[in-house]
Amino acid sequence: MSDPIKIRATLQGETTDIRILMQHPMETGQRKDASTGKLVPLQFIQTFLVSANGKPLVEGQLNTAVSKNPVFAFKARGLKAGDKLLVSWIDSSGDKRTDEGIVTNS
Repeated sequence: MSDPIKIRATLQGETTDIRILMQHPMETGQRKDASTGKLVPLQFIQTFLVSANGKPLVEGQLNTAVSKNPVFAFKARGLKAGDKLLVSWIDSSGDKRTDEGIVTNS
């Protein structure tokens, strides 16, 4: 299982600044292992979803061009302190991760 998704959501007036760190190796399948010389298997986040209080905010698809441990930042309106954010992803090998964060005041 991968490391937890780090979620920070802070109210800034009428908008909420949301930053998400999805800890994942994001392997392209083209890199060789330094010790064995064999190709490291392909494994990358294919889809992700960010929802607030059960309603989707952002849905996305990624590919091998995204770096290790991708960070996403965006703003949302209509959230308030205490609202629950849920972030989940599914990768190319079928692994899944879901974590939860709470909107806080600045």
